[in-house]
Amino acid sequence: MIYLDANATEPLRPEARAAVVDALGLVGNPASIHGAGRAARQMLEGSRRVIAERYGTPVGGLVFTSGGTEADALAVASLGRGRRVLIGATEHDAVRAACEQAEVIPVDRDGAVDLSALERLLTAGGAALVCVMLANNETGTVQPIADVAALCRRFGALLHVDAVPAAGRMAVDLAALGADSLAVSGHKIGGPKGAGALLLADDGHLAPLIAGGGQERGRRGGTPALPAIAGFAAAARCPLPDLLPLQTALECAAEAHGATVLGGRRRLGNTSCLALPGVRAETQVIALDLAGIAVSAGAACSSGKVSRSHVLDAMGCGALAGEAIRVSLPWNATTEDVAAFGAAYGAMVTRLRRLVGAS
Repeated sequence: MIYLDANATEPLRPEARAAVVDALGLVGNPASIHGAGRAARQMLEGSRRVIAERYGTPVGGLVFTSGGTEADALAVASLGRGRRVLIGATEHDAVRAACEQAEVIPVDRDGAVDLSALERLLTAGGAALVCVMLANNETGTVQPIADVAALCRRFGALLHVDAVPAAGRMAVDLAALGADSLAVSGHKIGGPKGAGALLLADDGHLAPLIAGGGQERGRRGGTPALPAIAGFAAAARCPLPDLLPLQTALECAAEAHGATVLGGRRRLGNTSCLALPGVRAETQVIALDLAGIAVSAGAACSSGKVSRSHVLDAMGCGALAGEAIRVSLPWNATTEDVAAFGAAYGAMVTRLRRLVGAS
């Protein structure tokens, strides 16, 4: 199997695997005051410092969670309390589901938020929380977050950024982005599943979603998943991969067989949204899977189902919204992987055209 579905989850990095094993050897609870507990606490706080430094937040502003979904939900529930919530039309379902009522910021055909529309929404008045993801998980479109942040500052709005798809593929720094909060997830950067974080621009009060024994300074109850957190920190230390040459080769191969690349030019260097007119996304995913190539259609968080993409609908893609697959290169992708994809994609298109001609 050639794995090209990194935006669903990255392969585990060797450094993260080693860190998980080390953490599994610690028996103590980080909340315990004896020696075993102190050793676990030292590993927890060391991991916190690594991740906070990597993503530009004060150490006290990092709250460990179970993953990106919980981090998004915690941000919306706490920062959005008593505020209007404005969300980009292509936001991840983790943000969409966390909002009981939200006003939608439209996007252009490349998937970038309409800054004029956002300004109009903010002009309407009232305290607001704006949620715009740094880069889209389906198309890779990178948002103009600096411009969004400037508008938020002008109108006194808070800004939450879902950086789960972006982290591990581009530089991510909370302070540089000008956001008030940022969500990241360990398994999307080559760490193990089960750990994420909400990063805050300050270390002020945050109302918890999960109450408990006062862990995370009272902001998230429950014993921390230390092995997953240690693996998260180890993955965060790893350098960003340069996948752009592989992405370019992959897209050229797909376009040679009639595919259309969606999402514009400003995209993550690992993410390609490929539409094949007239062929359902599910058909393509299954055909490539049978050829030994793992890709996806839309977000992997949709309970394993293939459905029409709300992201591509918001971009005005029409019928292509149900005819696009996502190919996302992992950190360890090779030229051989891309060549195998090109061959399998070409064979799939040829076979489908023959079937259409025969009918």
